[in-house]
Amino acid sequence: MERGGDKQAKQSDNGGCDASEWKKVAELRAVVEVQDPAAKEEDDFMLRRFLRARDHNIGKASAMFLKYLAWKRTAKPNGSITADEVRNELAQEKLYVQGHDKLGRPMVYLFGARHIANKRDLNEFKRFVVYILDTTCTKLQAGQEKFASVVDLKGFGYANYDIRAMLEALDIMQNNYPERLGRVFLIHVPYVFMAAWKMVYPFIDDITKKKFVFVADKNLDATLRDAIEESQLPEEFGGKLKLQGFNALCN
Repeated sequence: MERGGDKQAKQSDNGGCDASEWKKVAELRAVVEVQDPAAKEEDDFMLRRFLRARDHNIGKASAMFLKYLAWKRTAKPNGSITADEVRNELAQEKLYVQGHDKLGRPMVYLFGARHIANKRDLNEFKRFVVYILDTTCTKLQAGQEKFASVVDLKGFGYANYDIRAMLEALDIMQNNYPERLGRVFLIHVPYVFMAAWKMVYPFIDDITKKKFVFVADKNLDATLRDAIEESQLPEEFGGKLKLQGFNALCN
């Protein structure tokens, strides 16, 4: 179940959620459990994230959450995605879930130039996105519900240009993992990526748009070191953290 540190978090949720918000969470639970018994398997923190994603509107949050439950049954019929189901994606070693930032959020490092558009299978790619998000959530500590990311686009070209994959990843994250993304630093951004970004941008919700930060090369070192301790910053970016293949970390 996609909970991370949620079980212990409620006791340490100091000021993060007032009584009125928990009351709304209870109201949301009452609504969704009547319509789908599977809602009983999800904890209050999960419900709170969906509630916040819809500005505490019970009707909109319940509709979003019920769609999530239906998606979950289809996307993860066995309860989770295994490494064997995304073996081709993992073999590319384009993504690492390792270390944390100064706020204690797990870090996801993505190297865009390692994604080859004409070699990917869309269904496996979608499973890969779910696999990565679920794995990242298991690394959340008590009281922490979000992760952060650095997307390195050095060397990104037309072979890596994949609008369909970008939209699918965005859809999965926004609709099924709301309030999980904390911050994304996009670095070494080439012109060709900006062309793709302009096409994807309209599909990003307003709250999520604010979480993407484009970092100029001249500000790269200062920006990353301001957010991430040197011990947690990969060697590729001047830190001391040695990135390991995703297979070694998560299998």
